[in-house]
Amino acid sequence: MILLAIKLGMRVSDIAGLKFEDIDWDKHILTFTQFKTKKSITLPLLPEIGNAIIDYLKYARAVSDESHCFLQQLSPYKKVTAEDVSRVARFYIHRSGISLKERKHGAHALRHSFASELLGNKTSLPVISEALGHGHTSSTMPYLRIDINQLRQCALDVSLVPSIFYQQKGGFVS
Repeated sequence: MILLAIKLGMRVSDIAGLKFEDIDWDKHILTFTQFKTKKSITLPLLPEIGNAIIDYLKYARAVSDESHCFLQQLSPYKKVTAEDVSRVARFYIHRSGISLKERKHGAHALRHSFASELLGNKTSLPVISEALGHGHTSSTMPYLRIDINQLRQCALDVSLVPSIFYQQKGGFVS
């Protein structure tokens, strides 16, 4: 679940709602209708995500006929909720010692990190917006933190101003 948030930027509601039929193992893609926007989205099934899902199915998922991939740990083994996904993310973020301070918490923080990572890799805004499943790039802007290194690359050199400039009175002296 954590990898889906951090590597693909999926919303908690979409992680909780992920079904086996959404996974195309042969084409290495996930295709589902987003809970929030009701729009279909296709994302890559990265090898580490596919392997993690397989490990979960083999070693952690309860035996169940439930069509959702992720189940609650206690009987009656219903599908996880968005709150369950957020709780798991908060637990592991806290356990890792990462300080969130004023930032978003839970799985949504991972979605923000995903967008910031794409920006840091010089991914264009429309591509980041598409990856997050946003209909407009303006919806993506709050997810992007200022990248100081990229700002430095945009900065222009400013010529030194002669000291005479500061001594003039009443206007420009030529």
